[in-house]
Amino acid sequence: MNLNLIKLQIVELLHKHKKITTVAAVLGLKQPTVTYHLKNLEQQLGEKLFEPRMDKMILTESGRAFLHYAVKINALATEAERVVKEFSQAGRSTISVGASYVPATYILPKILGRFGELHPETTVSLSVKPSPVIKEMLVNQELDLGILSTESFYLPSLHCQSLCEDELVLVFAPAHEFAGQAGLTAQQISAAKFILHSSQSSTSRITSKWFEDCGCEPHAPLLLDSLEAIKQSLMGGRYVSFVSRLAVAEEVSSGKLIMRSIPEYHYQRRIYYSYNRDRHLSPPIGFLIELMQAACR
Repeated sequence: MNLNLIKLQIVELLHKHKKITTVAAVLGLKQPTVTYHLKNLEQQLGEKLFEPRMDKMILTESGRAFLHYAVKINALATEAERVVKEFSQAGRSTISVGASYVPATYILPKILGRFGELHPETTVSLSVKPSPVIKEMLVNQELDLGILSTESFYLPSLHCQSLCEDELVLVFAPAHEFAGQAGLTAQQISAAKFILHSSQSSTSRITSKWFEDCGCEPHAPLLLDSLEAIKQSLMGGRYVSFVSRLAVAEEVSSGKLIMRSIPEYHYQRRIYYSYNRDRHLSPPIGFLIELMQAACR
């Protein structure tokens, strides 16, 4: 069976764009050519991969199963081409890094600056996304390296190693009523006006677990998806929130915010680096990992 790459690319792109005309434009092919390749692939497999609905092409159950492997093969082919090309570009290379917000903002800037000084021939492309998105991108081989703030996880295709702890703390302003109280209880905290994080973040998941384990509900919650917006709102003195200790270190040091340990906190969140075991681990990537390990010691 001849499953050439163009057929696999068509499957992935048609799932993304839902229209054969769009896929043809992306690939620089004529629409009948795309249709021919798709029908030929379906004949080879003996299964329908797509079915028309209204004016869109939608994956069948068989198509969904096939897409899983098409994405992996397409990513491997792209990676193989990229790695080979680097050998003909006088040592120049690009590293694609994905990071969740805390490591991207409070750990990586100095490390990437140092890396740029030592490896000026290597370009680093950084994508800042929630941890679940970074994991998915790593699995799909869309990234060389991921740095995530999350609870421990295991995915068979990923190598994962801890860099440092990323503890959550209770944070509020000096003007908040909690500033003059010692030994805060879970009941007191849950009764305060609370800022919740974006539902995609690991902070949100741990916060939800804490409220659930304490048998409480957040009071008058405010939902924000920006950590900087959360910190600015906390400085107003009305709200409290659970925030990464790393993220508020500067504000606590300058007296703009106060942090306290969270009572009945039984969770462990760490910063990990991770990469796909099937992806080529070039020397610059290895050196970037060594810089991160040294910085986090």
